[in-house]
Amino acid sequence: MFPPNAHQLCVCRPVMLACSWAVLLGLLTSPGCQLMSHSQNADGVRMFQQAYYQGALQRFQQSIQTDPNNPDGYYNLARTYHQLGKLHNQKSDFQQAESYYHQCLDHDPNNQDCHRGLAVLLVEQGRSADAFKLVEGWAARNPSLAAPKIELARLHEETGNRDAAKQQLIDAVAVDPTNSRALAALGKLREDAGETAQALANYQRSLSVDPYQPQVASRIGALSMPTAPAFTPPGGTRVVTGPPAVVR
Repeated sequence: MFPPNAHQLCVCRPVMLACSWAVLLGLLTSPGCQLMSHSQNADGVRMFQQAYYQGALQRFQQSIQTDPNNPDGYYNLARTYHQLGKLHNQKSDFQQAESYYHQCLDHDPNNQDCHRGLAVLLVEQGRSADAFKLVEGWAARNPSLAAPKIELARLHEETGNRDAAKQQLIDAVAVDPTNSRALAALGKLREDAGETAQALANYQRSLSVDPYQPQVASRIGALSMPTAPAFTPPGGTRVVTGPPAVVR
């Protein structure tokens, strides 16, 4: 339910010449406009989840027309065109997606989802070097942020450089010791590498920061389970009983 006259605050129409740009900007970014933009964006998200992509595009366009400074609208437009590009293999959809990802970053330079989406798009198009350049530039401009280091780690892991991925996550935890995402990702890399004790410690720290991580809790349970001692049955074959192998 919108407050009275909220819609009138967000109508885009010609204004008197005497109206200053500052006043106009204030009208366009008023709380009423932001509330309406949020509602339109939420409608678009529901349509996207129902695979009604054209309706979603319409709502996201309305969202940025209502509030041109809302980065969520640009990101969601990019995400929808990205999805359409993958479904129909249309070059124009990928171009639109890339353009809207960049517009999202213009309005929110540290938007992690947007950096991630654009990097994925570039890798899918065979432009891995551009993806690394994008995220490395973000990291260089924000050395105290964990987010770009986490995204660099993802890129390195996805391109097969697990050692570089691990180092980026260690650096991320160094600048933000309570970053649950970095800790969980570092735990997964260490678990895969057989560094069980360190993996368990990372998982436990991650879960202490954010208790709502069922997958992390599951891994802690699995790694904490004691392994039964080996025994030799009558046939002489050595058998080890214990928990099943880690699911990859």
